[in-house]
Amino acid sequence: MARATHQRPRHQRSPIPPAQRHFLPPELMAVIIPSVQAGAWTGAMGMFAGTAFGIARGAPPLIYSLAMGGQWFTLGSSYYGARLVALRALRGHEEPRSADKTKASAIAGGFAGAVSGMIRGPRNILPGAAVFMLLGAGGQAVVNSVDSKPVDPNAPKKGFLDSKWSPVTRLTDRDYEKMLEEKLLRVKAEIAIVDDSIKALHEEEQKGVRESSLKQPDES
Repeated sequence: MARATHQRPRHQRSPIPPAQRHFLPPELMAVIIPSVQAGAWTGAMGMFAGTAFGIARGAPPLIYSLAMGGQWFTLGSSYYGARLVALRALRGHEEPRSADKTKASAIAGGFAGAVSGMIRGPRNILPGAAVFMLLGAGGQAVVNSVDSKPVDPNAPKKGFLDSKWSPVTRLTDRDYEKMLEEKLLRVKAEIAIVDDSIKALHEEEQKGVRESSLKQPDES
């Protein structure tokens, strides 16, 4: 008779629940990751500005670059994160209104200003919070006013060349033809002036020849 063989079941790892795959909750990660990304952009701009500022003052640019980069990273990340939290607290997952955006930007500006003031010293917390709160609310109000303007879907899209701040102007085919016609008219007018000048010179030359021919018999 064949001996029955018994195999021990291999140890299988139990699947990791989705909630345990991340060290932090997904709701918190949804705030931290975009905030760090925004802070990275502002920190990079701060490093460039610090380098230029250090070179302009004749100081070590590396020190100014790191200092301003750290401050701008703190401002950008804290502002963006606080704004996300404020928007979710005000509207949840619904589309925020203009007033909600203004409130969230003011709250985020105050929080970012307080954090920045805390880095520079306790005396700068309240002034920094007040200034950045006003900046956040004012900037968001400007953005809301621009976004609230009605946009005609049939209107042609305008680029930078069509704006009043552009140093050059976009020309249509008709404008280009009109410009060429004006240049051609100016050239024709200049040619006519030159022809008149040449004609006047010829007349003076012929007049001088006649006068000299009339003087020769008298002298003889």
